[in-house]
Amino acid sequence: MRTLGALLAPLLLALPAYAADYTGPLVDAHSHLPGATAIDSYAAAMKRHNVSKVLLLGVGGVQKDDAAWITAAAQKHPDRVLPGLPLPDPTADAAATRLEAELRGGRYRAVGEVHLRQVSRSIDRDPDDAALGRVLDMVARHRVPLVVHFELAGAPIDAFGRALEKHPNATVVLAHAGGGPPDRLRALLAQHPNLMVDLSGMHFQRTPALATETGPLDPKWMSLIKKMPDRFVMGLDVWAPRLFEPAMLDRLMKWTRRVLGELPPDVAEQVAYRNAAKLYRLD
Repeated sequence: MRTLGALLAPLLLALPAYAADYTGPLVDAHSHLPGATAIDSYAAAMKRHNVSKVLLLGVGGVQKDDAAWITAAAQKHPDRVLPGLPLPDPTADAAATRLEAELRGGRYRAVGEVHLRQVSRSIDRDPDDAALGRVLDMVARHRVPLVVHFELAGAPIDAFGRALEKHPNATVVLAHAGGGPPDRLRALLAQHPNLMVDLSGMHFQRTPALATETGPLDPKWMSLIKKMPDRFVMGLDVWAPRLFEPAMLDRLMKWTRRVLGELPPDVAEQVAYRNAAKLYRLD
């Protein structure tokens, strides 16, 4: 009769040697604020979990005070907050003109989050729209990424691909990995070198999730990230006030480090820090 140790040995050998929590540098490359004072609890959690920077973005025009909250947060925590420039409607005729004035000073690290396709809000804007094309040209001129919300599931993505192809100097960051699926995302990444992906809003309280709160990283997502480690950044996508409660922030940040720890160490550091440092000009 085989002993328990003999039965467990193959399973233990199958576990990756790098399955400990990731402890290296970490940037939250995609989050929001639900109010003027929320940044204080978030900054405290950043200190507890060694999160060096957070990119704060607008919420696609949902919150009229996004710009003021982000500006105040960056002034209060200049060593931690990377300000993003909200853009409620990227297809408005005056959108690019507004960007020209706002980006001239060089303080914004990204534009967005702009909502192109969000089924829950009945938003379905044409990615190949002429006004959006002018926005893409403007962000390319100022060398800042455009963070877009475009849900891939059930969407004809030809227009999205055309926009990326027509504006190769514009870096577009697909928020929440477009919701997947990984195979569809893999094809977009292979065809468009100016496309980056943030893995925000894919934590254990969302669907789709990279992993449950205690379960392993989804193998399809792991495979894609390992295949293209220079194309991904990590983000929490906190927004609702309940997510800013200290206990919840602790859970989210611990989950983030645990999931990153399932990747090979060099890949984990790329996704957690190095890609974001390059993309958002930290170095």
